[in-house]
Amino acid sequence: MTVETRRILIVEDEAQTRSVVEAYLEREGYWVTAVGDGERALQAFESHRYDGVVLDLNLPGLPGEEVCRRIRDVSDVPIIMLTAKGAEEERIAGLDLGADDYLVKPFSPRELVARLRALLRRAKSETEPQRSRVAYGPLEIDLAGHKVFVDGGEVDLTASEYKLLTTLSRYPGRVYSRMELVEKVLGYDFEGYERAIDSHIKNLRAKLDDDPKEPRFVHTVFGVGYRFEPPVSEQ
Repeated sequence: MTVETRRILIVEDEAQTRSVVEAYLEREGYWVTAVGDGERALQAFESHRYDGVVLDLNLPGLPGEEVCRRIRDVSDVPIIMLTAKGAEEERIAGLDLGADDYLVKPFSPRELVARLRALLRRAKSETEPQRSRVAYGPLEIDLAGHKVFVDGGEVDLTASEYKLLTTLSRYPGRVYSRMELVEKVLGYDFEGYERAIDSHIKNLRAKLDDDPKEPRFVHTVFGVGYRFEPPVSEQ
């Protein structure tokens, strides 16, 4: 049985890799656009509404990092980065740009499809009707509208950042380990991705104006993970 038709943009300069990924995604029922450079990727993104992006970092001309940055300026669409870079700090840098996940080449096309499916399923569930709103002092989460407000102003979060915030805030005071958050936020359990959560937390705090030294919302539990606490005056 095929999944609901969704539009996926593949940005990959290696023709063979691009063709393989395109074939696997089309086999799963996705509507796919495949391009080989960053400029064409941005042109395609401006012309169509995409539900997900598979983005190689090592692109000719406009680099993948810049493509990711420009997409993030206008959309919170799920992004999976593909990279030949094996250094952990380089992968974390990609997540800092706003990517939701990454795969290091060579990778399994089946794993790519599974990860993309998990991201799309999570993004869809976040837009379905739920309790309308929850408020924690200056922080307000519009669950039905998939919106977040801090001090009255709307905050633009990526899908992963939004899921991370709603997961932590569902049970204030509960401590989540990094691996628990990997499973709940990214949708699967795999070794070595705890640092990805640290990167998402860093981005989330910056957008919430939440100083890690004097946090209003997201607190670090050293050696364990993170917990959400509303401001003391609002508990």
